[in-house]
Amino acid sequence: MKTTLYPHWKEQITIGEEGPQPSILLADDKVKILMAGLAPGQQIPEHPEAESMYYFLEGNGWMTVDGERFPVSAGASIVMPEGAVRGMEAETRLSFLAVRIA
Repeated sequence: MKTTLYPHWKEQITIGEEGPQPSILLADDKVKILMAGLAPGQQIPEHPEAESMYYFLEGNGWMTVDGERFPVSAGASIVMPEGAVRGMEAETRLSFLAVRIA
């Protein structure tokens, strides 16, 4: 791995018509780090996932984890255990940094 500077996170966010188009910053056999975003009204369907942490960069929305709904906004972080079923929906443009432990 080489050192990479991302001078501004907004340059890494692409929001597609069908939903997020993640920008993978790092992926190896131990960790995956990505940035992504949702337009207002877009969702990520609930699905089980690896141990993860999400940090919200802008916007407002909801994160559902194992049936519990959490409000999220810029500056919020959420940490989830291995296998937790999670989904997301955006009320406004919602951008985030996610770290998944393999």
